[in-house]
Amino acid sequence: MLHRKTARILIGAGALALSMTAAPAAHAAPTTLYYDDSLAAEFKSAVAAGAAAWNSSVQNVRLVKAPAGRRAEIQIIADNGWPRATLGPVRPGGRVTIWFGRQAVAEGYNTTRIAAHELGHSLGLPDRKPGPCSSLMSGSTGGVSCTNALPNTSERAAVERNYAGTAVTTGTGRILVDAP
Repeated sequence: MLHRKTARILIGAGALALSMTAAPAAHAAPTTLYYDDSLAAEFKSAVAAGAAAWNSSVQNVRLVKAPAGRRAEIQIIADNGWPRATLGPVRPGGRVTIWFGRQAVAEGYNTTRIAAHELGHSLGLPDRKPGPCSSLMSGSTGGVSCTNALPNTSERAAVERNYAGTAVTTGTGRILVDAP
């Protein structure tokens, strides 16, 4: 009788151990950052596409349009200058600003690439100029014909590191202007 009970306990413990090793590891919930495009004027769809580019590329952070009445960490404002942004990484409850400059659009730069690039600054990425079109953070040095709005491997990895765990670092507060 004791042997049967011991056998059942060992079999149960083995099954439990097997089920625990077969189960996928739980990942921490991504950091959600809200953006406010209410002042983005004609660039709202470009901002949504830029946020979608980041959301499809990284796991540790999600960019979500702020619902009415919700304070956003990322404020986007259309203006007539060059695109520029406060360097992050911004954290929940923090605040950075992106100025979506019409001057770059007038010169022919792709609006989705501009939005994704400026959001990259909010996520803590500096400019990487000069650089090829394959580097989102090369900004205007990718050329007017460049439409790539996706971060490359090193850019994705940097943002994943910026939003891994519970770090509470904040951005520098520097404003980066993306004029060529």
